[in-house]
Amino acid sequence: MAFVAPLRDIRFVLNELAGLDKVRQLPGGDDIAPEIVDAVLEENARLLQDAVAPLNHPADRQPATLAGGVVTTSPGFKAAFREFVTGGWQGLSHPTEFGGQGLPKLLATPCVENLNAASLSFGLCPLLTDGAIEVLLTAGTPAQRALYVPRLVDGTWTGTMNLTEPQAGSDLSQVRTRAVPQGDGTYRLFGQKIYITYGEHDLAENIVHMVLARLPDAPEGVKGISLFMVPKFLVNDDGSLGARNDVWCASLEHKLGIKASPTAVLLYGDNQGDVGAGAVGTLIGTEHRGLETMFIMMNAARFAVGVQGVAISERAMQQAVSYARDRVQSRAVEGSAGPVAIVQHPDVRRNLMTMRALTQASRAMAYVAAGAFDFAHRHPDAETRQKNQALYEYMVPIIKGFATEMAIEVTSTGVQVHGGMGFIEETGAAQHYRDARILAIYEGTTAIQANDLVGRKTVRDQGAVARGVIAAMRETHAALLSTPATAAAHADLADLSDIARFLATGIADLEACVDYVVRQAKAQPREVHAGSVPYLMLSGYVHGGWQMARAAVVCRDRMAAGDLEPFLTGKLATARFYCSNILPRASALRTAILEGSAGVLALDPDQF
Repeated sequence: MAFVAPLRDIRFVLNELAGLDKVRQLPGGDDIAPEIVDAVLEENARLLQDAVAPLNHPADRQPATLAGGVVTTSPGFKAAFREFVTGGWQGLSHPTEFGGQGLPKLLATPCVENLNAASLSFGLCPLLTDGAIEVLLTAGTPAQRALYVPRLVDGTWTGTMNLTEPQAGSDLSQVRTRAVPQGDGTYRLFGQKIYITYGEHDLAENIVHMVLARLPDAPEGVKGISLFMVPKFLVNDDGSLGARNDVWCASLEHKLGIKASPTAVLLYGDNQGDVGAGAVGTLIGTEHRGLETMFIMMNAARFAVGVQGVAISERAMQQAVSYARDRVQSRAVEGSAGPVAIVQHPDVRRNLMTMRALTQASRAMAYVAAGAFDFAHRHPDAETRQKNQALYEYMVPIIKGFATEMAIEVTSTGVQVHGGMGFIEETGAAQHYRDARILAIYEGTTAIQANDLVGRKTVRDQGAVARGVIAAMRETHAALLSTPATAAAHADLADLSDIARFLATGIADLEACVDYVVRQAKAQPREVHAGSVPYLMLSGYVHGGWQMARAAVVCRDRMAAGDLEPFLTGKLATARFYCSNILPRASALRTAILEGSAGVLALDPDQF
């Protein structure tokens, strides 16, 4: 089924919930007129619908291949990538001084969503390159930025993130790749990295690897890790390419999903290049503080992976809706002359509404966070910047963790809507499910995001940011119960008390759990962390309910004023469904968080 970018919902969220007008008023936003926004969204949709989305299913059947250390990407990827970077899409949010377009993150986020909805495997290469650019802009030297960033922005080169090693996994304190100083400002790297997305490919002429490694005198643990930039081909002072570096692709992983994305095992220092033994690299940032620098790339990637969850959910939902409209089977439960389209059956409707509500709520959460990012980086007032930076950082683990877990549910539900045909690869529904499964694992598992939410984002500030958000939620609750003056002629549209009731319960659930985490984290860390993932998921459900409630207020007010656009009635219906069918999940999670730790920890490890 063809993918269609959900521009109507995107525009609604941008304008009504995420505050695009306010972002446009920030310094540097003068040129982002409404017609520019529309042009960006429309052209982005056209490119991805026409050039990328048709490649998604065929590429799953013909993934990247490796022969003699050379990776050939799926048919069509190379041409589509050229069209993507030639159009300036890699540089959408990056500084104009390096060839980017300097647009706010809020406008770039729907473009990233649509890219990944078109093809998750294809979208991973630009995602990692964005992260490499951010690292260089933040921690690179002026010379490094001048030499590398323009070529990453224009797609001549791409970037990767090299963290994981066979013995280390998510525990980066176990990284053992060595970096030996050469006395001339360069280093020779020796080691092996695994799970390196687009670690080798044929889309660009050079690949710039960001690699965690240890210097000879490095202390043990994470404080002994440094970050190095290692290009596939050495780069001359004028930007031309030099000798082939000693970093080689030993194999490609055979994966459950995202099969068209080449996931490489890379060998550093195997004496296979033209530079002798040891891959030549340069230091990024400060010695022994590489993990801090890499977190710039990791946090950018974590937000982007959350957006990937929204993207794959949208793609799966569109396909499920199309199938449900076309598939005729069984009579209606109330009786009918003959079989009806399965979209008529109540449980199929429940499945489709679940997919729709979770996707739209997660989209709103991500876009609102993107708006906070722009205020954190563009607002002239330091206090406002700091407040929004804290909000954005608080939201990142929720968006990454919740939106990716949500994607697994939505894509699985999409298979269910298809019935037996969903289990058949030819329909493509199974691919969405397989592709989505990695999202809750890479760039930090859901448990890692939950630990971050508990420790750094709740306990560290004694719940200050979380309670500030709860106060804003209560303002929305009050708005749900108010009646606009224009509603007199449309009394049937004014009553949102049902949404208000469910939101009030969700707010109370969240507040109780924030209080518990702050109160007990130091005294009972194991008990609190036994409920860390439920705490993250509860936060996601309530934040999603808040955004859907805000959407309901907008729809009510506009409809009460006489705007009866079908989109608004559909959006309001989706908000009601979310608050009555999805948001109550938070109450069960509250019980698990506050009372369930004993059950989690009841068995000794050797009893499993």
